[in-house]
Amino acid sequence: MAKRAGSADLPLHGGHVPRWLSDRMTRLSAVISEAIVQEYGRDELLRRLAHPFWFQSFGAVMGMDWHSSGITTSVLGALKRGLTPLSGELGIHVCGGKGRHSRLTPQELIGIGDRVGFDGMAMARASRLVAKVDSAAIQDGFDLYLHGFIVTDDGSWVVIQQGMNEDTHQARRYHWQSEGLKSFVDEPHAAIDGERQGEIVNLTDRRAEASRSGQLDMLNDLGPDKIALEFAALRAEAAPPPAQTDEPLLPHLIMPAHHDVRSSDVVTRRLHGALAAAADQGPADFADLLLVPGVGARTVQALAMVGRARRALSLQRSGALLVRAWRQGPPPLPGATPGL
Repeated sequence: MAKRAGSADLPLHGGHVPRWLSDRMTRLSAVISEAIVQEYGRDELLRRLAHPFWFQSFGAVMGMDWHSSGITTSVLGALKRGLTPLSGELGIHVCGGKGRHSRLTPQELIGIGDRVGFDGMAMARASRLVAKVDSAAIQDGFDLYLHGFIVTDDGSWVVIQQGMNEDTHQARRYHWQSEGLKSFVDEPHAAIDGERQGEIVNLTDRRAEASRSGQLDMLNDLGPDKIALEFAALRAEAAPPPAQTDEPLLPHLIMPAHHDVRSSDVVTRRLHGALAAAADQGPADFADLLLVPGVGARTVQALAMVGRARRALSLQRSGALLVRAWRQGPPPLPGATPGL
C-alpha cells in the first residue's frame, strides 16, 4: 500500500547555500548513495530517504544546519545534481524540486518512463495525487512549495515534499513511499507527526468515506451554483458579528498579514469555476476529484463543509420525525380498537 512514511516539523530558515557547500553536498550525496546501493540495493536507499530522521541526519552529514528546514531543499537539490549523471548506472532518477521545478515533475517522470520502460503516466498521476492529498485532502495549515519524486528503473518510488506555515514560522516535511499501491485517499499514511495546531481537515481518515463519496454525489445532484451559495452562507454564519459603533459606516479595507495569495483570499467566483470544472468532468471517485485541474484545498473544504451541514440537517430532521412518532404513539394493530 502506498503510504506516508513519516513527517518532520522544522523551523523556517532563510539564506542561501554557498557554492562551495553546494558542490560538497553534491559530491557527498552521490558517493553515499552509491555506497548504499552497491552494499544494500536501491530499495534500501529509498527506504532510508523515506525515514524523516535518517533524511535529516543525511543532510547534517553533508554539512547543513542540523535542524534547518533548508535541509529538505538542499538535500534534494544535491541528490538531483549528484545522481543524474549516475542514473544509467544506478537506475535511480530524482525529479522535481522547489517552486516551478516541482510543477515540472510529471513531465520529467513521463520522459524518464519513455526512456527506461516504466509507466511514466502512472508515475505522473502518483506525483499529482500525493501533492493533492497533502495540500487539499489534508489541510493542516502548511502550504506545499517543494515536491521531490525519486524513482527507480523498476518503478519503486519515494516522495519528499515540504509545506510552509508563515504564521508559526515552521515548515513541515512529508515522506511517502510506494509498496503495493492500493489507495492514496483511504488511510494512506504510516504516520502523521507534528505539533497540535487546532482543527484540521483530514479526508483520508477511514471514517471520512461517507464525506468523500458524498462530495461526488453533491456535484451531480446539487451542481456548482447551489454548493457555492451554501458554502458562502456557512462561512457567513461562522464569521464574527461586526463590532457595534456609533460612527457612520465607511469603506474599510482589512488586508491579511501574509504576503502570498492563499486559497482563503480567493473570491467565490474562482470556487464556482473549480466546482463547475469538477462537475463537467464527472470524477469516478475521490482520487479523480482531487486530480481535476483547479480543484484544491478551497474546493475540497467547500464540499466537506456543505456535506457536513447537509448530513447534520438530515439527522436533525430524522430525529424530529422520531420524536413526533413517539409522541403520537405506535400505530394500532390490525383489528384493534384505537385507544385500547
